[in-house]
Amino acid sequence: MKPLLICDCDEVLLHMVRHFGAWVEEAHDLAFSFAGGDFARMMTRRDGSAVERDAMWGLLDGFFPDEMHRQTLVPHAAEALAALAAQADIVILTNLQDACRAPRMAQLEAFGIAHRVETNQGGKGGPVARLVAEHGAGVTVFVDDLAVHHESVARAAPQVHRLHMVSEPALARHIPPAPAAHARIDDWRAARGWIAERFAAGLPAGT
Repeated sequence: MKPLLICDCDEVLLHMVRHFGAWVEEAHDLAFSFAGGDFARMMTRRDGSAVERDAMWGLLDGFFPDEMHRQTLVPHAAEALAALAAQADIVILTNLQDACRAPRMAQLEAFGIAHRVETNQGGKGGPVARLVAEHGAGVTVFVDDLAVHHESVARAAPQVHRLHMVSEPALARHIPPAPAAHARIDDWRAARGWIAERFAAGLPAGT
């Protein structure tokens, strides 16, 4: 059985935050700063007041899928996945509404990334555990930009190797390494080697 790579999309395979920021400034007259560290603090109104969390989710729903065409490919991501696909099965696990699954697949395919795509809402631990059980792989690697998902996967599937990646340099400098991840690598050239090493060893995490 091939190893399994479970990979997030936004800020791992595709740049999203920089394009979302440009869109909310243009379309909604909001100020946007990477220094906030998460969406709830990145956006403010022109008078300096915060954007409420419910409004933030509404803005995200406005970006996906109608503004997804703005997104750009993370350097070296497509090449890394193509190389890793020679030795592993790949699933893209993306936190979007289910209606966005087909647009996300088409978006990735346009960048030469054609793998199984699963949408999810909430923590990724449960979905990762189900994918591992379905696949039956001896070794699985999970890649995501959000610490909360590494925590979720650590609880639900502790045998999975967890790689924290924040591919947007302007954002990465404000994001500390995820405590529940095994490594933090923000460049796909180095990440590809780290993942391949886990696959070659053929051992679950913690052994």
